[in-house]
Amino acid sequence: MVSTNYAPEHTGIGPYSTQIAEHLAASGADTHVLAGMPHYPAWRVAEGYRGRWRMRERRGGVTVHRRRHTVPPRQTALRRAVFEAGILAHGLVAPPPVRPDVVLSQMPSLAGGVLGGRLARRAGAPHVVVVQDLMGAAAAQSGIQGGGRAAAVAGALEARILRGADVVGVVHESFVDRVMAMGVPRARVHVVPNWTHVKGPSGDRAETRARLGWQPDETVVLHAGNMGLKQGLEVLVEAARLAEQEAAPVRFVLMGDGNQRAHLQQLAAGSSALTFLPPAGAEEFPEVLAAADVLAVTQKASVLDMSLPSKLTSYFMTGRPVIASVAAEGGTAQEVLRAGAGTVIAPEDPKALLAEVRALAADPEGAARLGARGPQYVEQRLSSRAGLERITALLRLATAGR
Repeated sequence: MVSTNYAPEHTGIGPYSTQIAEHLAASGADTHVLAGMPHYPAWRVAEGYRGRWRMRERRGGVTVHRRRHTVPPRQTALRRAVFEAGILAHGLVAPPPVRPDVVLSQMPSLAGGVLGGRLARRAGAPHVVVVQDLMGAAAAQSGIQGGGRAAAVAGALEARILRGADVVGVVHESFVDRVMAMGVPRARVHVVPNWTHVKGPSGDRAETRARLGWQPDETVVLHAGNMGLKQGLEVLVEAARLAEQEAAPVRFVLMGDGNQRAHLQQLAAGSSALTFLPPAGAEEFPEVLAAADVLAVTQKASVLDMSLPSKLTSYFMTGRPVIASVAAEGGTAQEVLRAGAGTVIAPEDPKALLAEVRALAADPEGAARLGARGPQYVEQRLSSRAGLERITALLRLATAGR
């Protein structure tokens, strides 16, 4: 497997890469991962990995080969290009000393896709690509500085990688048309949804709220995960400012890290209705989600078909209603509505967001019904067993004719 993100990262793509690799290892496969140094979502290299040039470690029965790369603290198209170039250069110079029977690349990393294709060709092995995010579309839609110029370059390289793959998996059907438009035959494209990689909450909700300082009479709206450009989290800051002017207490909470956290903290300075929390540990994470009243997923209005937030699978597991402030025609809106576990409102509209929060608070029975559909949807579609089997099926398909 080639995946820039891997354990101990516990949000974003890392948990999926880790669970896939460990599942394959537990099934008896000699499993190797070419990964970067842990850095997400803080965009800082994690303690214990700083200053290391190359590492080889064993985790969960998997051999992980780590290669050093740049980690930009703030995202621009140029800095992202340097980040990708560092991953690519070090991976080319020092590939893992193994001859694989099949290579699985996790994208959006363009460097990872190039490296995976090269490793597969050198070994005469099939190359399977799983598309978590579309990098070309991301450059165009996320609002990253310089993204317009980078979109065409990234899209062209992305298309070349996907056309050269034996099998392409996409995490949502909204990606299919765009991948086909790159010249990939429909028969090679398979929908492989992500799954819930966290356990359901099991603690005392009231105790968790008390520990976090959340009052019983206030409505808590929580956003958990990466604080990046595409999330457009300014809408939550503005909604919190509006909430301060009303009598009924609403608290907005941003939990996590990311390259926009400092910017958001500056915007929210002095706000009594918005607080920040550091990323929660794996055991605490579901308890904090369940302690909230509403879980928020936000995206800029321009974000349509370039990504599907991995936080949704965790949100659905907690039994709390979801408000999606996203484009109605995008994959995120489709997933929330299909689950029936939340509502979709216009993106970048703080007044609409706050009004929806008020509506859910005024109808606790309706909010409970929405929340209850999340775990049901997880059981039907997003179990780890089903998700891992879908990935295994892709590998079997790729190797069937070899």
